[in-house]
Amino acid sequence: MVEHPRVAATIPARAGVGFKPEHAVDILSGDAAGVAWFEVHPENYCGAGGRPHDTLEKIRARFPISLHGVGLSIGGAGDLDRHHLQRLKALVSRYEPGLFSEHLAWSSHEGAYLNDLLPLPYTKETLARVVDHIDEVQETVGRRMLLENPSTYVRFESSEMDEIDFIAEIVRRSGCGLLLDVNNVFVSASNHAFAPEDYIDRFPVEHVGEIHLAGHAESVDEVGAPLLVDAHDRPVIARVWDLYVRAIRRAGAVPTLIEWDNDIPEWPVLAAEAARAEALIAARRTNHAASP
Repeated sequence: MVEHPRVAATIPARAGVGFKPEHAVDILSGDAAGVAWFEVHPENYCGAGGRPHDTLEKIRARFPISLHGVGLSIGGAGDLDRHHLQRLKALVSRYEPGLFSEHLAWSSHEGAYLNDLLPLPYTKETLARVVDHIDEVQETVGRRMLLENPSTYVRFESSEMDEIDFIAEIVRRSGCGLLLDVNNVFVSASNHAFAPEDYIDRFPVEHVGEIHLAGHAESVDEVGAPLLVDAHDRPVIARVWDLYVRAIRRAGAVPTLIEWDNDIPEWPVLAAEAARAEALIAARRTNHAASP
């Protein structure tokens, strides 16, 4: 077997996809030429060894990777799970990811873990707690963390500021970076009846280190009103692609991930989504270079 030297950890400003074991054979056989990097959920690699790590080591030998956490419960009312933090620190040391990110959400309470990313009220109390948790994560892991804007389905009457002001203040106090999930913007905008373009235009893109794109499902709420759900189970829609172009027009070329976590498609389908993002990034570079 030919040994592949580990490539540099830096995530390029190109398109990547979430790594799924179903695609390992395609990727390792050389069918991933149009995909520049891969992202994994660290919670899937909590063990010390076994097949998951064996496969990820092979991926990491050829590609940069990023870690995208779903279980830290950054917005939770209680303390962070220190065992989880130590496992995360070990994964960062082992795989040297180019980026590490988490969600602006909570998913645990008093030792109980929920299979969901739940929203927060945007209050001064919540702000202080989130900043403290991010500080602890960044100090423990020894890396700057990117924080992802949420997809939301309810709003809190107790909120004292809007989401963008809340996120901008977190960045100012903690020094973290941001992960702009464009599909989350579209989902929240539809559910709460605001213009997603206005959100993109106000977002502090100077702190964005990564962008996510995904598909969403259409549903209805308890009174029959339309409700979008961040399902990650289908292609990115045209409106979200348009918002993405709007975002990179402001932010420039940024590492961009296609998220597809449910109803996993065949590899060529996922690779085609990445190729579309790659083409838009290239067009952004060309247009920027041509500007006077």
